[in-house]
Amino acid sequence: MPRRDRPRRTSFVSLGPLETPIPISTGTARLSVENDGSVLLEVNGVPSSHLHPEPEHLVFEYMRWMLLVIDRHLGLSPADGASSAAGSARSAAQIAHLGGGGCSLPRAITARHPASRQVVVEVDELLAQQVRTWFDLPRSPQLRLRIEDAATALAAWREDRFDVLVRDVFVGATTPSSLTSLEAACHVSRVLRPGGIYLANCAAPPGSGLMADEVATLSEVFTHVGVIAEPAHLSGKRRGNCVLLASQAELPDGIDRDLRSDAVSVRLAPRAQVQALARAGRVLG
Repeated sequence: MPRRDRPRRTSFVSLGPLETPIPISTGTARLSVENDGSVLLEVNGVPSSHLHPEPEHLVFEYMRWMLLVIDRHLGLSPADGASSAAGSARSAAQIAHLGGGGCSLPRAITARHPASRQVVVEVDELLAQQVRTWFDLPRSPQLRLRIEDAATALAAWREDRFDVLVRDVFVGATTPSSLTSLEAACHVSRVLRPGGIYLANCAAPPGSGLMADEVATLSEVFTHVGVIAEPAHLSGKRRGNCVLLASQAELPDGIDRDLRSDAVSVRLAPRAQVQALARAGRVLG
């Protein structure tokens, strides 16, 4: 078994003022430091990102699930290190993120896949400028920040550009409809390379039907759709963040097995349950 390299540990030495509103383009941000040295970034009063001194240590559960899928997609298992030969064939992956915040997930991906090339689309120009300083983010070409509306950037990208596309965009607690529509799903399929994978953060309140609607919409465009969620969220009993997966190729093997090691009880929904969600949902215009 390959030796797991320890991620680069950093201290956040250039943080802005703590526990006080910081002006950004879309409102205000707020930084607070936890006992373990991690930093919580809130945007307009909503938790946006949580960055740990060890880049691969992701505090938000859904980001851990996304990183697990990306590792599998790029040829790494949890036992492999970022420099392992197991993932070397696809280590120079092209990855795009719709939504930036503090760039917790892109930072972790760089630690795991240093040869990858990432672009993060963030609408808030002042926030993007600040997070580069606050969190000592990787520089271009490893990580580029693009100041633009996410839906506009998605529509403008050329075909077959990315191996992985991540959606993590919220206005308050809601993803804009321009990024959940059938048109957006078609653009996602267009910009992904053959075999590429789409990961979307979906926060669905109980009774809203949002998860089913998004699954139905993605199923109109993609051959393979999956859902990663806690059982209570899958059954509609409570609100939570789930990760939607979509690809024209089979989803990576081993995801459900890897999820069993997570700190929370989570699973990849069985195919029959995903199909039932698609039948129950409506395609979003």
